[in-house]
Amino acid sequence: MLKPYWNSTMSKYQFKESDIYLPGTDIPHNRMDITDPDILHAVESELLQSAFLLRVADMNATTRFDENFFKGLHRQTFCVLYEWAGEYRTVNMSKGGSLFCQADFIAKEAQRIFQQLEQENFLKNATGQDPAQFAKRLAYFQCELIALHPFYELNGRITRLFFDLIAVFNDYDPIDYSQALAEEKDSPNAYILASIECVQAADTSRLKNIILKGLNKPGDTE
Repeated sequence: MLKPYWNSTMSKYQFKESDIYLPGTDIPHNRMDITDPDILHAVESELLQSAFLLRVADMNATTRFDENFFKGLHRQTFCVLYEWAGEYRTVNMSKGGSLFCQADFIAKEAQRIFQQLEQENFLKNATGQDPAQFAKRLAYFQCELIALHPFYELNGRITRLFFDLIAVFNDYDPIDYSQALAEEKDSPNAYILASIECVQAADTSRLKNIILKGLNKPGDTE
């Protein structure tokens, strides 16, 4: 869970203008002046784990997983590192052949996504059904946020954390993505392939299968 899955040394995104990265790298300027990508990923992972524990401790039946929660999760998790934490990007971004939501439409699309999530009672409506239906709806919303890609960095990991919290809210364990995030020697891992299908084809089937495979109730055994 929460494993970084893009680790190239050069900037992984293509966009017209941005000064958030150190020149020639994919390392964002940060408040700790970290220049080693492995150290930076380790710090980010520690912040994500701490955020998970804090949010679970604060969770109750009235918790609202709305847009403010999502933006606040990014901001509060990463504000010690990045001054832009919790702020939506203002430039268009793409990776490979995947063009994410245009910056001008992020706010409107985010409103649509989170309104729909609230209409589904933050997936409580799917909790009483079989796990496959819960995984299907979770995959749909996760794909929507993957394609939205609202922040400059840390979109995949904050999105997985967000839906881990929703899983816990709905009486599941955090989703086990370990197999899907396992590094492949000559090709993207399964989670990246699922993300590409979300962005390029609006196809949630691969991600649904990943989520269903990693979905467990507390106390479940193999």
